[in-house]
Amino acid sequence: MGTEQQVAIITGASQGIGAGLVRAYRDRNYRVVANSRSIKASGDADILAVGGDIADPAVAERVIAAALERFGRIDTLVNNAGIFLAKPFTDYTVEDFAAVLATNLAGFFHISQCVAAEMLERGHGHIVNITTSLVDQPIAGVPSVLASLTKGGLNSATKSLAIEYAPKGIRVNAVSPGVVKTPMHAPETHDALAKLHPVGRMGEIRDIVEAVLYLESAGFVTGEILHVDGGQNAGHW
Repeated sequence: MGTEQQVAIITGASQGIGAGLVRAYRDRNYRVVANSRSIKASGDADILAVGGDIADPAVAERVIAAALERFGRIDTLVNNAGIFLAKPFTDYTVEDFAAVLATNLAGFFHISQCVAAEMLERGHGHIVNITTSLVDQPIAGVPSVLASLTKGGLNSATKSLAIEYAPKGIRVNAVSPGVVKTPMHAPETHDALAKLHPVGRMGEIRDIVEAVLYLESAGFVTGEILHVDGGQNAGHW
């Protein structure tokens, strides 16, 4: 198979924002490697599904190997996989802590390190991390310390890697969403969640997808934390 088409790897790709990103990159004629623990095979020959927990270094290596074997190149990585647990700080368990750090941090670290090594050889690439605006603007009534601990780390890593790789042709950015209307939020919660945004609505999957696609095409942008949050990051309301 030829290697002229660009290739994107998307984690957390089975539903919600991840599934939306898979469709959007295919619409841009990218080949896509889609990963999640419950990913299903696609009838599209240009979508390669690779199952497994991205927190496992062996899964990260398998995703990279499969991408190179099938498509011969890697141009973009979108680190979309993540866990969000809203609990009062003292209610978090050791298991909660381990699960969130595994997916949100180890899941970013292992595959990003593997991808960066490939991108350095090519002198070209783009990494996008999906974080959360709660990192910068906590909301009363939404306890989110594990999100801040982990996704805040990704915001910092985004800037650090952007500077490290700027002279080497690799851009690193992040999209920082508000609350997005995905299957993880039951419909009966939508009215309450809409009120968490100054604009008075929840985000749509397309809002986040469009932000990632903007960063994909913005060749002069690196180290950016792009807030797509209905005004949350602007301040209190």
